[in-house]
Amino acid sequence: MNDYQNRLTRLLLEKNENISYGQARKLVKLLWDDFEETYERSGTEDRGVEVTERIVRQWIEQYGDVLHEFIYNNPKYEHLFYIDKRFLH
Repeated sequence: MNDYQNRLTRLLLEKNENISYGQARKLVKLLWDDFEETYERSGTEDRGVEVTERIVRQWIEQYGDVLHEFIYNNPKYEHLFYIDKRFLH
């Protein structure tokens, strides 16, 4: 699974210059876990890491360039990323 998440982290960094490697890694983990938890709660059979990677990759392709805005504006995740808002423009 680490290989999958490493590839997704690199992809996110290519799409978004506004986040650090650590932030990208955390975001990938959040997206990954969110997808798996949603599938689990819905009672849908686990389809494996390939499906999870495909879905998270799609999200990154579509929204990767603006994911930092979601973090900056969502107090639920602010503690995970410590953002010093004095340096935002």
